[in-house]
Amino acid sequence: MEICGYQFKEFLEKIKGFHGSTAPGIIIGGLMIDLAQRNLPPGEFFDVISETTACLPDAVQLLTSCTTGNGWLHLVDHGKFALTFFEKENGRGVRVFVDSAKMKKWGEVKAWYFKDKPKKEQDFDLLVRQMEEAGDGLFSLEEVTVNLEGFQKVKKGKTGYCPSCGEAYPLSHGKVCRRCAGDTPYLKV
Repeated sequence: MEICGYQFKEFLEKIKGFHGSTAPGIIIGGLMIDLAQRNLPPGEFFDVISETTACLPDAVQLLTSCTTGNGWLHLVDHGKFALTFFEKENGRGVRVFVDSAKMKKWGEVKAWYFKDKPKKEQDFDLLVRQMEEAGDGLFSLEEVTVNLEGFQKVKKGKTGYCPSCGEAYPLSHGKVCRRCAGDTPYLKV
């Protein structure tokens, strides 16, 4: 079995090198990406929407040129293990999602996905073997058209110095940087 040009075992090593461990969510993500790419026209560039922030974005960044840094990977946290590859100009693309009904056949995958068993009770080797055997049989695919509003790359505009703290920030954020305006994750500044 190949996933985006990698033999399955080679893909597992690539995951481990990227993520630090062989994360089942990235294995599933790789299978999903492979299915999506096989259903897209060759030679075009696509953005990706990940409908979860857990593991799936790692798979996208590992196997495609879409990253959060370049703005081609969009996170829309609906809590669903689903992704959409879409054409930037017209929004047409494909959405791949974990199909709960198809998962019933793969007991260890289902137990992992639905957290039916604590992690320490899961049989990791069986889980990986079932993922490999199931392949894209765990998913469904649908053609979609993405509403492009909100998915256009926003230009930062001019940068200046915050008159309050002196750090550089996008002037489009206001008279002072967001941190000085009170939008900060820190309890003590």
